[in-house]
Amino acid sequence: MVRDITLGQFMPGRSLIHRLDARSKILMLLAIIVFIFVANNYMALLLITLTSMLIVLMTKISFRLYLKSMKVILVVVIFTGLINLFYGKGEVLWEWQFFRITEGGINNAIFVIIRIATLVLISSVLTFTTSPTDLTDAIERLLKPLKLFHIKVHEIAMMMTIALRFIPVLLEETDKIMNAQKARGADMESGGVVKRVKALIPVLIPLFVSSFRRANDLAMAMECRCYNGGKGRTRMKVLHFSLKDLWASLFLLVVFAGVIFCNIYFPATVR
Repeated sequence: MVRDITLGQFMPGRSLIHRLDARSKILMLLAIIVFIFVANNYMALLLITLTSMLIVLMTKISFRLYLKSMKVILVVVIFTGLINLFYGKGEVLWEWQFFRITEGGINNAIFVIIRIATLVLISSVLTFTTSPTDLTDAIERLLKPLKLFHIKVHEIAMMMTIALRFIPVLLEETDKIMNAQKARGADMESGGVVKRVKALIPVLIPLFVSSFRRANDLAMAMECRCYNGGKGRTRMKVLHFSLKDLWASLFLLVVFAGVIFCNIYFPATVR
């Protein structure tokens, strides 16, 4: 399960999505998230889902990696869908004691599952196609207006990117520690939930020690390279918008217009 987590990984490539400006990708990700929650009927939801799938295919990254990112949250998706299944209005289709499944509940469950799945896929596109350096620079540039309030934007962007990019490293370290514990005879896969949680204690302690050691090594490396924050720093690769970013923005505007059209001319399924 640990090896299946792909959050925070960067997959180099030369696809159109890879070559887009990092700021454009962040803004388009936020726009698609808004589109997902604005859609209130199946036609609008289908449009934004197909758009997200098209973007995923345009990255030219193996779809198996995206399925791995979905596999990790599968339990959360199913649990959330089941909760929404019993929460809704409309015609009662099945009822037992205080459990009741309605037509509205089924619609809510379907919408929640598709929304979460789409969010995970489109968020994976950003991390898969954007290098850590570009992501840091993009976040810093987008948060630049906050400097007027004396907020250290560069440090915030750096911490966000380091936290995101350290996820695969920590997961790899967790996998190594678990394998080492299993080689010593630790049983982590049998028994009930309580027993499995207790079996993770020998994993958590060395993981915390390793995490602090890695953080100290990173701080030492940055200090040895005379890192002093964002003030007065230059960039080897300067971000700039291009015609590709303009066409991508226009494409999303068309999709947004389509979502609004579907919301107006098709009956709302969820409210």
